[in-house]
Amino acid sequence: MKLHDLRPAEGSRTAKTRVGRGIAAGKGKTAGRGTKGQKARAGGSIAPWFEGGQTPLHQRIPKLRGFKNRFKIEYEVVNVGAIAAAAERGAFETDPHAKGTTAPITINQDVLRAVGLVRTLNKPLKVLGDGELSTPLFVVADAFTTTARTKIEAAGGSVTVLEVPDRPREALGVTPETEQAEPEDQVEAAPRPKRAKAKPEAEPEAEPTEAAEAEATDAGAKPARKSRAKAAAAEAQTETETEAAPSAAAAATAEPDVDSEQPETESPSGDDA
Repeated sequence: MKLHDLRPAEGSRTAKTRVGRGIAAGKGKTAGRGTKGQKARAGGSIAPWFEGGQTPLHQRIPKLRGFKNRFKIEYEVVNVGAIAAAAERGAFETDPHAKGTTAPITINQDVLRAVGLVRTLNKPLKVLGDGELSTPLFVVADAFTTTARTKIEAAGGSVTVLEVPDRPREALGVTPETEQAEPEDQVEAAPRPKRAKAKPEAEPEAEPTEAAEAEATDAGAKPARKSRAKAAAAEAQTETETEAAPSAAAAATAEPDVDSEQPETESPSGDDA
């Protein structure tokens, strides 16, 4: 195989179709566009949304009006009349030991769900004012209409709104006087950290003394070495002297023996004389 024998894989490349080159080419005369018409003309394209003249889809469908409130609160609602009907048929449990008293019945979302007046506990409860009420009730809910509140209170009952704080509240025991006094305390306490910082400042003063001591030791290192050398020489000399002292003493003791022996040798000579 040579370089001029290299060919691409069969079917991997196709030649561009040449239109308008005669009937034999397959795309001659009308060049595949058909006979006349808008699409056969040069530049005769049609918009994708064009539907032949009928009302297009984007005009047929209804328009979105208004907007959806993202902050809308969906309540579980119950009417005063439904609560009154359940109370009349004895659906709400009362204390059996409190027969002589006329204490109002406590109504909340849990009680209403147990009775079947509310479907879920995942939504806040709102009491509406439709219907009539004659039984004194103590109703606890997240919201009340003005009519519902008026009817419950007119029947001798009371209402309590469960408030969820939507912003931070002041701590218990905090008054405007204490709030004004806090900045003064902070101003008085401000110099205290400076006094505390003055103590660590004394530590850097001690550092130069340590450095000075280090320099002094470096400066006095050579004299100290000389004094140590002299002391070592003196110790060596004393050791040699102490070692020489016994030998000298032994020599001194040996000399009288020689002298004492000499008269003994001379004595016979005198006797002979």
